[in-house]
Amino acid sequence: QVQVVESGGGLVQAGGSLRLSCAASGSIFSIFAMGWFRQAPGKQRELVADITSGGSTNYADSVKGRFTISRDNAKNTVSLQMNSLKPEDTAVYYCHAIITDRSRLYSTNDYWGQGTQVTVSS
Repeated sequence: QVQVVESGGGLVQAGGSLRLSCAASGSIFSIFAMGWFRQAPGKQRELVADITSGGSTNYADSVKGRFTISRDNAKNTVSLQMNSLKPEDTAVYYCHAIITDRSRLYSTNDYWGQGTQVTVSS
């Protein structure tokens, strides 16, 4: 089976930095894209950033210039470097991956990590 696991969340003061990491593992045939979503209390889950296997990136307007997504295709990992953090960045961050499982080569599936809490204090 395929699993996606995040790490790196925590508590940081406004203006500080955190780096989130996500690793996909298991019976992976290919990964089309990996990215990060977040959900704050009372808000809908939103895309923060994603990156394709070819390196194309996409960022939410609210994080452009502050967050950087990167990946290591060989290790099936993706990272999110978060700088200049603001209290409004506080949320549970979820890793998301679009993956073809080698046991089911005719379909792709969305996989979600368990979430990691990021709290930015003022």
